[in-house]
Amino acid sequence: MNSNFSFKIYSSTKDLPTNWDSLAITNIFLSKDYLTVLENTAPQNMVCHFIGLLLYDELVGLALSQYIDLSDVHSFGERDHCIKTKVREIAFKQFSSNVLVMGNNMLTGQNGCSFSKKLPTYEGMILLEKASDELKANFRKKGTNIHLTIFKDFSESDVKTFDLPEFKSFYKFTTQPNMIFQVRESWNNFDDYILDKSKKYRDQYKRARKKADGILKKKLSLEEITAYNSRIHELYMNVAKNAPFNTFYLPQNHFVFFKKILKDSFLFYGYFIEDELIGFNTLIKNGKDIDTYFLGYDEKYQREKMLYLNMLYDMIGYSINKGYKRIIFARTALEIKSSVGAKPIPMYGLMKHSNPFINQFVSKTFSYFEPKIEWQERNPFKNE
Repeated sequence: MNSNFSFKIYSSTKDLPTNWDSLAITNIFLSKDYLTVLENTAPQNMVCHFIGLLLYDELVGLALSQYIDLSDVHSFGERDHCIKTKVREIAFKQFSSNVLVMGNNMLTGQNGCSFSKKLPTYEGMILLEKASDELKANFRKKGTNIHLTIFKDFSESDVKTFDLPEFKSFYKFTTQPNMIFQVRESWNNFDDYILDKSKKYRDQYKRARKKADGILKKKLSLEEITAYNSRIHELYMNVAKNAPFNTFYLPQNHFVFFKKILKDSFLFYGYFIEDELIGFNTLIKNGKDIDTYFLGYDEKYQREKMLYLNMLYDMIGYSINKGYKRIIFARTALEIKSSVGAKPIPMYGLMKHSNPFINQFVSKTFSYFEPKIEWQERNPFKNE
């Protein structure tokens, strides 16, 4: 490794170099504004650090790390109460509850680091591995022993960068794919997208829209998000608690602070029946991409009104009409996302247990802890 490269770890965005955003320019999730949101409204069980990568004194790379304490979270969801789940919970808390993620565990995709041309990718990864060791040492001094270190969400080609001696003891894994929707150049508006669907999926669209009759969709301002704050949190928790695997829950003020800092780059849509907020979704503008963020809904209306499917159509409509190239739909709800045209992109990561003995078995235990989702890919378009 080139000895002219070094790193510096920051625990507050106030201390970041003034030119930080010049390297974050292509990804809003590494910008000072977004990291400020994260610092101020991170989940209760998460501690964030920001890492500057340097060539002499010049900033040539940046990265994010998140320590997550899983002992406070019902990681395997509240809908399963079987013996196997209880056993998993106990084993998880004893051997894997203190996790250091080199990346962003709240998003899907590579949003954890960015390097300038002066920093070769392999050098950057070696630096981040050294930074992870320093972070673990710092946590140890405070009485926290990190069990697992994870580098997450790399594409098939990017993960090859880790074929280095420094990562020999890490286990390469793959999780649920990132669902990505590509906007076709032939679509000038949402109607073009609907026309490209096969009859079966055009009928699905018509049925969903008919079910949504009586729902008012509205873009909410900061003041309105603040006014509905407790209801928003209740709807978010309805969805979050039913997820098959959880590592965090957002705090109640998260969306308010997000809107306050990111302003027009953060879109919040409320769905109402008369004056009652029955659901919401959120979008983040990220260059030519739209990233879907968290959502929430009332389960009763979700079933009755096909609310989630209607939200997906609304997100697609917005993105096409505004000229975006891709929608990052993230993982979860894979089948319904594929039914509207999103495609699964495999995502890879690396993990290492701090205990060398347990680390030998990480590959075997991983499949036990990561619930496998069976799903069928759909193709909603005529020419596929």
